[in-house]
Amino acid sequence: MVLKKLLQLFGVGKKKKKNSNKKGKSIDPLWQGASAAPHPTANVLASNILLDPCSSGAGNVLSLQKHEPECSSNISSTIKAVDGSEDEDHKLFNQFDVVQDYSDHHYAKASPGKTSKDWTKTIQNEWKLLQRDLPGSIYVRVYEDRIDLLRAAIVGPSGTPYHDGLFFFDVRFPPEYPRCPPKVYYHSGGLRLNPNLYESGKVCLSLLNTWWGSGCEKWSKSNSTMLQVLISIQGLVLNDKPYFNEPGYKNTVNTPLGEKHSMAYNQTAFVLSCKTMLYSLRKPPKHFETLVVHHFHERERTILDACSAYASGIVVGSSVRDGAKYACDKCFAGFKKSLDAHTELLAKELVKNRAQALELKGDTPAADEIASTS
Repeated sequence: MVLKKLLQLFGVGKKKKKNSNKKGKSIDPLWQGASAAPHPTANVLASNILLDPCSSGAGNVLSLQKHEPECSSNISSTIKAVDGSEDEDHKLFNQFDVVQDYSDHHYAKASPGKTSKDWTKTIQNEWKLLQRDLPGSIYVRVYEDRIDLLRAAIVGPSGTPYHDGLFFFDVRFPPEYPRCPPKVYYHSGGLRLNPNLYESGKVCLSLLNTWWGSGCEKWSKSNSTMLQVLISIQGLVLNDKPYFNEPGYKNTVNTPLGEKHSMAYNQTAFVLSCKTMLYSLRKPPKHFETLVVHHFHERERTILDACSAYASGIVVGSSVRDGAKYACDKCFAGFKKSLDAHTELLAKELVKNRAQALELKGDTPAADEIASTS
């Protein structure tokens, strides 16, 4: 299978030790003091996939050329993953697991429909593939009594305005699967933080047949998989310059005006990503409560440091070492005001989250430790 070969080629498909509790890799958006390696999902795509916001105008084609998306400034070099020692916290949360209660799933009330043994076998094979080959920054839960449903949490890649965020997707395998692609719903919280992710929860991607495409750009019953869908969302939808996912903007890539608009879009996207973090902290999706607690406890300092750096003028998603800063214009002043407000709210929620994390670890935090945000 083409996907399997590509997964193996880029290191995702290599056999892992039999430890389903393996934690995700720690990602530092500012890349400080870390020996970084390319993100494992950045280039693992089995076909040229159109990342499309379903608006009017010409579609924006993000294709693979020399393993790099066409409309991204070298995602593979900007998305960094830090290989660190395994954190005990994440041993409490398996990357892949089978659970029971699906009551809060977006497609819970949708009937599975009339299915076949072949359909069931296909879903089981999808489970095996996910359990074996999921990248360390994607987590999946499937349901024992509703094998047509799936929920995934994707960690936003560093080097993008989505770094350190958690983004949740509900999936349904229709009775016709795999002749047609899965249905995917994004938990948006009513926010539009990416041209491909709608407030309504719609995910626009040629691989899902929610946008135009042809040949290998679209879903293939023989070669396409749920793993490919998740990797595509993380590596190409949640990219470093999502502004250029919008139709008609491709021709402004690497132009002064296009890059200016792209940086402004990243400012908005980061603030909305912070708001999404707040939603996740306050009401985590069922079966992902432990992941939310430990993920944000582990990355608390990194997130707040990034907020502080961006508020000081550092370009969103860039490395502090680059020294790239915004011009102190009205646009930046508005961004800083909004970011400061959300950072204050986020800091308060992270303090509460820290107490929960310490409780889960069996530690009793000191009062000054709970009160401190440092």
